[in-house]
Amino acid sequence: MSWPSPTPIVQRSDAARIAVAFTRVLRGVRVTVPTSCTHTFAEALCALGIDDRDGVYWAGRSTLVHEPEDIEVYDRAFAVFFDDRRGLEHDDAPDEATEVTIAIDDDDDDAADDQPPDGADPGDDRTIELRFSATEVLRHKDFARYEPDELVRAQELMSDLRLVGSPRSSLRLGPSRRATSNPDIRRTMQATIRSGGEPIERRFRSPTTRLRRLVLLLDVSGSMEPYARALLRFVHAAVAGRQKVEAFALGTRLTRITRELASRDPDVALASASELVTDWSGGTRLGDGLRRFNDEWGVRGLARNSIVVILSDGWDRGDPDVLAEQMQRLHRVTHRLVWVNPLKVTPGYAPLARGMAAALPHVDSFVEGHSVAAMEELIEVIGR
Repeated sequence: MSWPSPTPIVQRSDAARIAVAFTRVLRGVRVTVPTSCTHTFAEALCALGIDDRDGVYWAGRSTLVHEPEDIEVYDRAFAVFFDDRRGLEHDDAPDEATEVTIAIDDDDDDAADDQPPDGADPGDDRTIELRFSATEVLRHKDFARYEPDELVRAQELMSDLRLVGSPRSSLRLGPSRRATSNPDIRRTMQATIRSGGEPIERRFRSPTTRLRRLVLLLDVSGSMEPYARALLRFVHAAVAGRQKVEAFALGTRLTRITRELASRDPDVALASASELVTDWSGGTRLGDGLRRFNDEWGVRGLARNSIVVILSDGWDRGDPDVLAEQMQRLHRVTHRLVWVNPLKVTPGYAPLARGMAAALPHVDSFVEGHSVAAMEELIEVIGR
């Protein structure tokens, strides 16, 4: 659905957050809402704002409701969420869940009575209780709108994430039950000795697998400043929680920060990395940075058969042809090349930036990177 206003009345990040929260309310009362409809509703909020109640009501009803029997449920959910604002007023309670009760009755007049009519069963009224966890709200909140205390909580959430990735074959041989594998003479002789000299069991070996290396390149330029502080915490969680992870900061220069982020103490790790990166919130030369990475680390072996993840919005002051060339070089040697763009979640987003347009043809996966939930989806992409 297309909305005519060319200038958004409400910030896109705010509209997306409100649309996601209200969609969660509707799904909690068993109204089926596809994700695409949530995006459409967010676009409508950008055009209409949230001050016009009737406009917001009809925007939500026309985009989120598809069955006639869901209209009554939608009306009551809308009244609770937008009129009472209960769904938005409890975001500040970090450790407690917020409970919202939506009573669905057949008659509004009866709902106003303190006592049920004579002979009526009190259980006839259908009451649905929704519990909103502050942690769940934080998972979907845009990194750009995080408060300092929310960054700390996000660090805890991202520390629980497990980055695995697809394994790769190793030259090492390990025990195997397949008779078509290489015979294991030593273990076969040991089994023969235990059985009194009779070669009853034959043992075999086959190639094993090992963890594939993960390389993270984080854009720390000025355009990424609202997101870099949170994404750096994700990079730290990956380095501290998984073996064979390499981390680099990418701005006007390339800085390797793997050793600084290896500490399990987030405060120590982030302080060390921030002190080492001298071009924080500066300009961006993605092409030159990737060229140095390819020449000194990537093509020589660090990126070979590895999973390489670039976290950047794609804004580049350098020559886009250089970026395209270096992305092509990197793509040739990697197992998978993933680009994480925090701006991708914006309704109507198109990769129009010169850097993003030059890099996209050489990317295997192009994913969002604006929230903890987006980082969870990234982990799924890495693990495929």
